[in-house]
Amino acid sequence: MEDIRTETYLRIRKAVSSSVNVPARPISNEAKLTKARAALPNPSAESYLSEKGYPDTLDHLIDDIAPALNGQNRTATYWGGSATGGTLTIAEIAENLVSAFDQDVSTHLPRESIATEVEDAALVMLIDLFHLGKPEEWEGRTFTTGAVAGNVLGIACGREKVIQARLQENSESVANLGILDACMQAGVKKIQILADGGHSSLAKAASIVGLGRNAVKLLPYSETEPWRFDIKAVEKELQKEGVANIIAVSFGDVITGRFATTGISDMKKLRELATKYNAWLHVDGALGIYTRALPADKEFARLKEYAAGLELADSITAELHSVLNVPYDTGIFYTRKTSMLYAVCNNAGERSLSLADGSIQSPRNIGIENSRRFRALPVYAVLLCEGRDRLSQMLARLVRSTRAIAKIIAFEPGYVLLPGDSTLGKIRALVSDMYDIHFTLLFRATDDSLNDKLADEINNDGVLYVGKTTWEGKPAMRIAVASWRVNEKVDPGSVGYYLGVYSMEHKHGPWRR
Repeated sequence: MEDIRTETYLRIRKAVSSSVNVPARPISNEAKLTKARAALPNPSAESYLSEKGYPDTLDHLIDDIAPALNGQNRTATYWGGSATGGTLTIAEIAENLVSAFDQDVSTHLPRESIATEVEDAALVMLIDLFHLGKPEEWEGRTFTTGAVAGNVLGIACGREKVIQARLQENSESVANLGILDACMQAGVKKIQILADGGHSSLAKAASIVGLGRNAVKLLPYSETEPWRFDIKAVEKELQKEGVANIIAVSFGDVITGRFATTGISDMKKLRELATKYNAWLHVDGALGIYTRALPADKEFARLKEYAAGLELADSITAELHSVLNVPYDTGIFYTRKTSMLYAVCNNAGERSLSLADGSIQSPRNIGIENSRRFRALPVYAVLLCEGRDRLSQMLARLVRSTRAIAKIIAFEPGYVLLPGDSTLGKIRALVSDMYDIHFTLLFRATDDSLNDKLADEINNDGVLYVGKTTWEGKPAMRIAVASWRVNEKVDPGSVGYYLGVYSMEHKHGPWRR
């Protein structure tokens, strides 16, 4: 069997490899998708669920299924709707170890396995990488599957805190009482989640936690800056009688990448308001959390200014499978006290380990899942292998590449960077707003008839891949540069070439490129 595995891994590597002569496509094509669909088991066939055997199954996986998957880890130009990143080589190797050992990481068993200690070591290293303070300031820490799970934990902890603050001393936890009972006892008629633009996962998390999607109340600063938080409006909401509040801040709007706060003063004000009115301050780190790990250079100073104050939050979540380039699905969650997470997530009847002696908690008691894969190992491997400086340089390369693409788009006739108009976009590219750009940007064609089909044209061509979105009621394209494979001297140039081709073909008809 070991020989078979060795041979199989060689075949897998050959299947996923690409070269200068045969570059990987960001997405599959119709012919490969059709072939794969035809090869899927037919429930009406007599052979359905009959034993296929190892060799034939392997052939099917490599020859039929693999070509019909997208290429987000095989190419630098998979710049789709979300920052999908890729998987660094050391992370891929660690992921193979995860599957090979099939390690259980639900219970802290220090006499049996090092797994939970590796997980905690990775979480501590990330605190340092993102400059969040001392590990002991973030007692509650765990790995999640991503933004939804992290926001579920953040809202659940917030729900616990904002209702508990209004209950009588020594009352049962909200998690035990239930929302209805707890709110009645606390005299709370409504729980709000005050948010800026907010990621879609925030409303989903609100639904899962039981507060409801309508609990999310968006408070944009203005029509021209909808990503910014209106802090005066936040204070007004916090003053309402009988209403408990969770303040949810996005460190990077999901569409534009812009920050909800403009610096440390905004975060200090939100912290002050949360403390004064017994609210919970939760931050979705999104892509903005990575700007805190950029080099301390002038070109990144404004991004670091916007990201200042993250450490003032009550809870923080972030996805790692995007910019850190570890496998899907991997996220993190931090909060000040383990006791808060334990109150929400503990398995009924299980005895808690001491919360006072610094012990590592069983992940099943401080997270959503009881059954957990060892998703921390690839993260640990990347942090150890790359180190702070190399990761910082990788992040810098990604930001510079995104800005290079932005400049190309701004000066390409027939296209405009967003937010803004065509003239302003060109000025912004040269002056101030270029320093607002980090890992994502937004653009559209000025010709509506081209703009309506541009994303499909780009993606079907198979050289680049962009995300579809809308801005001010019109189609727009989103580029998120997050793969470790990006070459800042080569890849941005391909954008200018192909956008020029699409514009030319739209006006004068197709020509071979």
